[in-house]
Amino acid sequence: MNKNGKEYQRCTRCVMDTTDSKINFDEHGVCDHCRTFDEDIKPHWHPDQEGRKELDRIVKKIKEDGKKHDFDCILGMSGGVDSSYLLYLAKEVLGLRPLVFHVDAGWNTQLAVNNIQRLVDGLGLDLFTEVIDWEEMKDVQRAFFRSGVPQIDAPQDYCFFATMYKFASKYNVKYILTGGNYSTECVRNPLEWMYYQSDTRQLHDIHKKFGTIPLKNFPKTNILWHKFWLPYVKGIKLIRPLDYLPYNKQDAMNTLAEKFGWQPYPQKHFESRFTRFYESYWLPERFGYDTRKVQFSSLILTGQMTREEALEELKKPDYDPNEIQHEFEYVADKLDMTVEELQACFRLPKKTYRDYKNEGFVYDFGAWLMRLTGKERGGKR
Repeated sequence: MNKNGKEYQRCTRCVMDTTDSKINFDEHGVCDHCRTFDEDIKPHWHPDQEGRKELDRIVKKIKEDGKKHDFDCILGMSGGVDSSYLLYLAKEVLGLRPLVFHVDAGWNTQLAVNNIQRLVDGLGLDLFTEVIDWEEMKDVQRAFFRSGVPQIDAPQDYCFFATMYKFASKYNVKYILTGGNYSTECVRNPLEWMYYQSDTRQLHDIHKKFGTIPLKNFPKTNILWHKFWLPYVKGIKLIRPLDYLPYNKQDAMNTLAEKFGWQPYPQKHFESRFTRFYESYWLPERFGYDTRKVQFSSLILTGQMTREEALEELKKPDYDPNEIQHEFEYVADKLDMTVEELQACFRLPKKTYRDYKNEGFVYDFGAWLMRLTGKERGGKR
């Protein structure tokens, strides 16, 4: 039995299981994540000649609209494989002139710093870096630890979203390129694992209850601003170029390594030291949520990994047991906490996003509306 009283079950096609409390299976043991991919994503996803024609049309429009500006699009750079390959694609293959920005929230690994610099230098581009106020960032992250929720990585993602739209508005650029893609992300993290990162009401409620200093410089955004005002009033569009072309994760890494000396990370999202600690240890050990199941399932459904390979990988812990004490010390020290304080947070009663003020109903309505109009594909998070 899992924590929700369900008998344990794993999908017979991918590797999602009943640690996702909302998962359901058909008579063949195939989960709803797989069915969503087959019925809602795959029929409308064209990473082929049809997709390339549509992408060429979009690129032509981007170039025309950006003629009088220094940049014709904006691209956020994390140093991960998706954003790195997208930057290469945008500049070298599509001939775009991106404004490249990076958000430094204080947790970059040296490998990420090196990878970003290699790409930017190799492509002859300038990099705009937004450094988040570290004292405020620490305070928000400590608040999330003390709140007991799973999504302790939300403050980093919140900063990224807020800064991305801030740059687009500041530089009057109408197109934001994002590395989001169906090829490696067609299965979404369940909402209870990772709640919406841009929920301003939730972030401020948690900080009000557990923070200690006022947030004067922390980036600001909200769902109505970036989902409705910017796209429908300001005309700023979010484009996912990787969805229009064949995109294979290993091939992309090989290309980046060959052309720029880019080096891979142990796992998706591990360009951040905090995210590495959070996804490899905190989530699976405290809550039982292993994000590799989502990542591997996406690769299985898109033919980049076998189910057998995924099951073998899942048998191994995602962190080094011999190093985890050092990781606790590193994270605690960065956040001006003692190891004992951080371990006390690990033992707190488990909370969910529902235990704090949130705008979930707005997100749910928006997602329903986007799917109804065909602007978004995919199932529940």
